[in-house]
Amino acid sequence: MPKQAQFPVKAAATSFRIIETLRALDGAGVAEVADELDMPKSTVHDHLKTLTDIEYLVNIDGTYYVGARFLELGGYARSRMKLYRVASPEIKKLAEKTGEHANLLIEEHGMGVFLYKVKGEEAVQLDTHVGMRVHLHTAALGKAILAKLPEEHVDAIIDRRGLPGVTQKTITDTDELKEQLETVRERGYAIDDEERVRGMRCVAAPICDPSDTPLGAISVSGPTNRFDGEVFEDRIPKSVLSAANVVEVNMTYS
Repeated sequence: MPKQAQFPVKAAATSFRIIETLRALDGAGVAEVADELDMPKSTVHDHLKTLTDIEYLVNIDGTYYVGARFLELGGYARSRMKLYRVASPEIKKLAEKTGEHANLLIEEHGMGVFLYKVKGEEAVQLDTHVGMRVHLHTAALGKAILAKLPEEHVDAIIDRRGLPGVTQKTITDTDELKEQLETVRERGYAIDDEERVRGMRCVAAPICDPSDTPLGAISVSGPTNRFDGEVFEDRIPKSVLSAANVVEVNMTYS
């Protein structure tokens, strides 16, 4: 895992704490942000004003919001990734074939980041969106990636991020998680049985480079009433594994 900066720039860290707070609060004024972060109003005001002046925040009648300029940075970050460019056509095909949600996730700083998602015709509404970060152990996508990482890397992620519970079915025990990761390695795909979202199941497969290092993972997710029996245990896994195989080949030879 990366080491912390020896001399961190506090002002930069403060600005991003404020940005993240605005996102979590879905917009806020100076006083609300100051109270949330236990910071002086004058300091918060200066950061908010500066971030607005350089066009990363917008101020609507005294309430500050994260601005659309972040889309430019996020769009650039995604477009520079070969995995996104190669995998996105297969994600679309998976959504069309299954009618459900098809997703692409990468690991960054010990968290899972949704890089791309497509909603099939029968898909239900979910909270996921491009750029959303999730704990790796809570999702089939994350477990597919963890299963391909060296054990010391997995341990470092657990030490840094913990194993917080999201639903009653989330795995929060290290030994149980590692047992499940071994199962993932044996069968080639991971499952998520209401471990991140109640009422939803997911099947995911890792995408690896020729040295078997995980680049990301793809998945299909759907409601438990449709993801049951042969669909959940055979049909969806075959579709996901086939798509992952295509992406891996195209990543190697394109």
